[in-house]
Amino acid sequence: MSKDIRIKKGLDIKLVGAADKTTKEVSLSSIYAVKPEDFHGITPKLVAKEGAEVKAGEVLFYSKSDERILFPSPVSGKVEEVIRGARRKVLAVKISADSTQEYKDFGTKDAAKMSAEEVKNHLFASGCWPFVKQRPYDVVANPNQAPKAIFVSAYASAPLAADLDFTLAGKEAELQAAITAVSKLTEGKVHVSVGANSNSPLSKIKGVELHKVSGPHPSGNVSTQIANIDPINKGEVVWVITPQDLVVIGELLLTGKFNATRTIALTGSKFSKPQYVTAIAGATIADITAKNLVNDNTRIISGNVLSGKQVKETEFLGYYDNQITAIPEGDDYELFGWNKPVFNKISASRALTFSWLTPKKKYDLNTNTNGEHRAFVVTGSYENVFPLDIYPMQLLKACMYKDLDEMEALGGYEVAPEDFALTEFICVSKQPHQKIIREGLDLMREELG
Repeated sequence: MSKDIRIKKGLDIKLVGAADKTTKEVSLSSIYAVKPEDFHGITPKLVAKEGAEVKAGEVLFYSKSDERILFPSPVSGKVEEVIRGARRKVLAVKISADSTQEYKDFGTKDAAKMSAEEVKNHLFASGCWPFVKQRPYDVVANPNQAPKAIFVSAYASAPLAADLDFTLAGKEAELQAAITAVSKLTEGKVHVSVGANSNSPLSKIKGVELHKVSGPHPSGNVSTQIANIDPINKGEVVWVITPQDLVVIGELLLTGKFNATRTIALTGSKFSKPQYVTAIAGATIADITAKNLVNDNTRIISGNVLSGKQVKETEFLGYYDNQITAIPEGDDYELFGWNKPVFNKISASRALTFSWLTPKKKYDLNTNTNGEHRAFVVTGSYENVFPLDIYPMQLLKACMYKDLDEMEALGGYEVAPEDFALTEFICVSKQPHQKIIREGLDLMREELG
């Protein structure tokens, strides 16, 4: 029996360029990369040196704070280069992939017969632990803290997000094996959220509490679901795993291989044919988007338009991402853009805009912010798109002036940067909300633990 969650506050940003439900096999990239910055808060210690031969699943580096947390190579090949920045900080480990892939054998496991400690040790050894993230702070989970519950959101509400019902089709066995294993890591429940009208493979999985979610974005954000199902209080921890990462864990248990292949949605108006492709985490963007990208004044984003990261064609797919978005670069200026009726943009207000008259219209938006950075203007508009029982403006300000007591009291433990993507989108002050929250959470983690 499912429990329904209906979100009323939020904003659906309808864009042109949704992926057609066809999947194309992409040939293996020549170069892959694993970037420590994808694992926020991790200080890497290198294991694989330049020139070393590695198999898929073998360790490239581990976390300085916990040597059990390993980060594996997504492919077999040769460590081509270790890119370093200031103070020799590791920025990326590049691997030149073999034409025929070899996998490190971790052995098949029967999840039903494993103890919690055996599951945890298997995730450590195979490099799958980084798939487990935690709230508070939205970082790789601390294995020394037991979670009160585990959350899986199989409903994606972000603009042009990959259809998880489509990308997970046929993966029931892997999902069941993964859920059976990770459910042993908590004494609480495993909460799985699916769309209200979806036909998700996860809706048939045993051993979970199912929730059906409806409403505008950010109803698919896991923080929104946590707040409605089992809110986080001070001292409590919940763990979060994405469905595409559950498939990797499940395949590891069933086959003994670490296979980071996932179905990626190519979305946005700058793709000549928006569609799904199969690719391995860390693949070169140019190889995934080959012969499909209209590279004429284009912004490429690894992830969705609200919370993804801007990348170049020569850069690499984010470790957790299952979407690449390409939209027009907004580097032009509009004459009287602030003082004329607007018919081709989305707005949360009705001031000089008419998007509220055509709620189903899809827009070809660019990256122009339509204004410059300025001091916060108190309009009350953030609360209209922010479904959590939190004062977003006050929390943002507390993060800016680093008041830890206020950040705690205002709900800092419950949020992640992506929860403020919509408030950033509608912000008339053009403030970088996600960056402010990220810095605030880092300060809380450093000072409060």
